[in-house]
Amino acid sequence: SNDQATKAPASAPDRYEFKSPEGAEYDANVLSAYGNVAKELNMTQEAAQKMLDKLAPVLRDNQVSQIEATKAEWVNSSKADKEFGGESLDANLAVAKKALDTYGSPELLALLNESGLGNHPEIIRVLYRAGKAISEDRFVGGKATAGKASGPRGFNELASVLYPNQ
Repeated sequence: SNDQATKAPASAPDRYEFKSPEGAEYDANVLSAYGNVAKELNMTQEAAQKMLDKLAPVLRDNQVSQIEATKAEWVNSSKADKEFGGESLDANLAVAKKALDTYGSPELLALLNESGLGNHPEIIRVLYRAGKAISEDRFVGGKATAGKASGPRGFNELASVLYPNQ
């Protein structure tokens, strides 16, 4: 039949140009892989873009909910932690915060907040142990360490407290 010859079938372009939706950036590797599949399926530029537009929010929402579930898991693990959780959690978090205030930079604080890692039990554990070491150092023998307002130990001494088996 001559019908198809007269209205050449739409086919894949040589190279796709995908537009990212407002406020989202696609990973170049993902786009490249998606483009390869679209080409294999002989999708037009328009069809491939439309499919991407429909899929992207679903994938993004799924990714966000997985991240949120992981963060919630960290919070629950921290609350139940045998070393610093349970009934003394609030007091122990205050001890951990003291270490963060003493040694942490604003950039570290921002990283811990934005990533949710500030709720990770292993991050809290190291800060809690460091906070306890700072407190113990200040009151050795009942007197504050002379000459240093904050009284932190030297790094090697602190490291030996945090990592006694090294």
